Amino acid sequence: AVMGASNMTYAEASWSQALPEWIGAHTRAFATFGAVPALVVSDNLKSAVIRACFFEPEVNRSYAEMAAHYGTAILPARPYKPRDKAKVEAGVLLVQRWIIARLRNRQFFSLEELNAAIGEEVARLNARVSRHLGASRQQLFETIERPAMLPLPPEPFVHADWRKATVGLDYHVRLEGHHYSVPHDLIRQQLWARLTAGTVEIFRAGRRVACHRRAAPQDMGATTLNDHMPASHRRYAEVTPQGLRERAARIGPATAILVDVVLRDRPHPEQGFRSCLGILRLARSHGAERLEAACDR
Repeated sequence: AVMGASNMTYAEASWSQALPEWIGAHTRAFATFGAVPALVVSDNLKSAVIRACFFEPEVNRSYAEMAAHYGTAILPARPYKPRDKAKVEAGVLLVQRWIIARLRNRQFFSLEELNAAIGEEVARLNARVSRHLGASRQQLFETIERPAMLPLPPEPFVHADWRKATVGLDYHVRLEGHHYSVPHDLIRQQLWARLTAGTVEIFRAGRRVACHRRAAPQDMGATTLNDHMPASHRRYAEVTPQGLRERAARIGPATAILVDVVLRDRPHPEQGFRSCLGILRLARSHGAERLEAACDR
């Protein structure tokens, strides 16, 4: 990344050009500059620009969200027009000569170790005084550009992936193998999901309708909130074996024994929930004493 007036340069190494690395590089560059430019002229790599077009380029949604967080605007360069980003093209050449060349014989054992060495070389490059201007990139940046730039927001941008998902008949959406619940009246609708490192937010028409803690990568189960269930499902979701035993014990010891036997006789306790609920419901119409006597018999 190169600033337009001072040629102040930022460089780092990354494993790939995937979206998280691309956006992370922007946030670290802004943090290094200590301010945000009003406009970012980006390359047309797939992580940044979904559809390259002179008139209406389509920017990736996560990339646009990052720009909105920092109050800047993204203006992709025209395809096959390197002059649109001539500063950074020259910066790439300079980094190859002044940084990669100086580090070419060193061996690094982690990306962090490599970037620490690159950071030292970039600082040396920016502090080098130009013979033509009589000032360094750092000095020109502090004098000319930083006062005209936007301040950093209080918190750095947190990268999030956006996915489209259709709500199934079980009022859940499937994201990376895990199922997350949404309000049951959204069945069959197509929604947007925003995934961060720790959360999953689900939106309909720009309004958030569900929020969950993100499941582990290998977790193929389901996360369900009671508020998302229909009333009929909610009644059964709140039933537990311990709760059934406590309700039966309040009626009498014979009822408690019968409920315990029903739960133990099923391969899974959940299979006996309906039978136990049916037994306990008899107390409403016939009274607790008659139910206790019937269970004893």
